[in-house]
Amino acid sequence: MRALTWQGKGDVSVETVPDPRIEDPADIVVRVTATGICGSDLHLYEVLGPYLEPGDILGHEPMGIVEEVGPGVTALSAGDRVVVPFNVSCGTCWMCGQGLHSQCETTQVHERGTGAALFGFSQLYGEVPGGQAEFLRVPFGNTLPVKVEHGPPDDRFVYLSDVLPTAWQAVEYAAIPPGGSVTVLGLGPIGDMAARIALHRGAGQVIGVDLVPERLARARARGVHTLDLNEFGDGAADEIRRLTGGRGSDAVIDAVGMEAHGAGAAGAAQKLANVLPDAVGQKLMERAGLDDMGAFTIAVDAVRRGGTISIIGVYGGAVDPVPMMTLFDKQIQLRMGQANVKRWVDDILPLLNENDPLGVDDFATHRLPLEEAEQAYKTFQEKKDGMVKTLLIP
Repeated sequence: MRALTWQGKGDVSVETVPDPRIEDPADIVVRVTATGICGSDLHLYEVLGPYLEPGDILGHEPMGIVEEVGPGVTALSAGDRVVVPFNVSCGTCWMCGQGLHSQCETTQVHERGTGAALFGFSQLYGEVPGGQAEFLRVPFGNTLPVKVEHGPPDDRFVYLSDVLPTAWQAVEYAAIPPGGSVTVLGLGPIGDMAARIALHRGAGQVIGVDLVPERLARARARGVHTLDLNEFGDGAADEIRRLTGGRGSDAVIDAVGMEAHGAGAAGAAQKLANVLPDAVGQKLMERAGLDDMGAFTIAVDAVRRGGTISIIGVYGGAVDPVPMMTLFDKQIQLRMGQANVKRWVDDILPLLNENDPLGVDDFATHRLPLEEAEQAYKTFQEKKDGMVKTLLIP
């Protein structure tokens, strides 16, 4: 089959690799019909090289048609249409029972001290082959895939793999009071969708902050009050306070996390880690890793006293400078974590209808053949061509 593989820092290519096969009675093999490029994929593209090997298959946002089922699978049959959540979660352990599928006890990567395995996401999360490919082996065939109806285009459902549940959790964790205000930092796919969900769920004021004109215009068209960081810079929090009666936003969603290209001292450390031998680079990232904390600093400044910060952007630093005194003094509630995809599916599925309240049908800015994935990664990384969300079609 053809699949998008990591070959080195800033280097991915579509190669011919062995087809996946049934390895466990509960496995299924899915013929992928659409698969997204995620901002987290850019972390692999640029930052997390020490945890990858040339040839690793990337991608964690696939859907498609069940091609083959293992002898232990009773919930699905060949020909069924499914979305594959990015958490590799069993659905039956204690953590999954608590709705914490990103902490699945069956697939936790104990040798790395991390949570549930993830499709296409390096040694840190199990080194499971990803879904930017023609075919994908999916474990836990009875409990992990989300069966969806035939008929509507893939765009209607594919975001159940990551974008929709991740953004939904960001809003849930933000605990926006009815009619209250929320500021979304970063209007990439997750921030954009989080803003849409916040409006749908009754937020009275949604403020979106970014510095890419196309992303700002896209959010503005959905009713978000946008702030261009190029214009406000260090004064962004002051403007947010002005817009919220001087008090600050009831909640702030940090949808940025660590910049995929690195910045400042953090970027220098990431670049160094990528040129060192893997074992040394991993130790540098794990013991001295540092993130650019710009978005988090704005969040702490812009949230009102007693408000909530919801972090859905991925951070990876081990020694990040967290302003604990300010967090304590302002009595800020802080919630964060990898999205628990299956926890939110039942809440979201009813919204994926002909009325399309969240705008999923035209959410993708680009739909490209899998063979063009290498150029798509470059364009997405450079924030060019108005690219916000790309679907690859094998």
